[in-house]
Amino acid sequence: MREFIEAFFLGIVQGLTEFLPVSSSGHLLLGQYFLGLDQEKFGLAFDVALHLGTLTAVVVFFWNDLFRMAYAFLRSLTRRRNLTADGDQRLAYLVIASVFPAAIIGFFFEDIISTVLRNPWIVVVNLVLVGVLFIVAERVGRRTDRITKLTFPQAVFIGVAQAAALVPGVSRSGATITLGLFLNLRREEAARFSFLMSVPIIAGAGTMQLAEVISAGMSADQVGVFLLGFLSSGVVGYLAIRFFIRFVADHSLRAFAYYRFALAAVVAVLLLTFFPPG
Repeated sequence: MREFIEAFFLGIVQGLTEFLPVSSSGHLLLGQYFLGLDQEKFGLAFDVALHLGTLTAVVVFFWNDLFRMAYAFLRSLTRRRNLTADGDQRLAYLVIASVFPAAIIGFFFEDIISTVLRNPWIVVVNLVLVGVLFIVAERVGRRTDRITKLTFPQAVFIGVAQAAALVPGVSRSGATITLGLFLNLRREEAARFSFLMSVPIIAGAGTMQLAEVISAGMSADQVGVFLLGFLSSGVVGYLAIRFFIRFVADHSLRAFAYYRFALAAVVAVLLLTFFPPG
């Protein structure tokens, strides 16, 4: 029973923090560190469940956008068109361009990042650093442009920001949305592009892991944990996307910056009090 409760809790944490700019990897790491919740004990199958849950959430929410982009991309393979004249086609190619940095960096460095940098103090530093970037981006970004104003080098640059989220405490959505603001995107447009560009990355990672899970098989208990993680992360992830898209249309990212500062302060105090160095 405890295993199912932990799976449900971790699914909620993943669904909330995957799409809100507060760092899912950072929250899961801190949960494991302070509460003794060891996500790894659930194995690869549970990790796949969380990936598939959040992937389902973003696909369901942005179904119309994804369908139009896929149709425009397939049409472009047989009919040459001006990218500036077809917004869906241009957006599809911008998303494709943004995928390469995260795919390359993730392939070569994910193991190092997931081991060497899995430290609560690194989470604390990144919570503060990215929070500061939220505030700076809100001040300097003009917030006037739509996604289709992005250039392809800018899309690649946002892809590099997405790859930086492999480091716990950074936040994939936080890094990509912040860079979008620096590039003068409207908040809601930066958030929309952030979520759309997450689809191929989450799908790619989930597919590779799913193949391993299928080949290894699952026990009855693992199936129950898998379904619970999938459902909780998917439902909560969908609600988080819906909330965030509406929120950023009229509100700045400062609230999330202040949350990051507060969490960093609490974690630092706990680390110094109960886990002093040496």
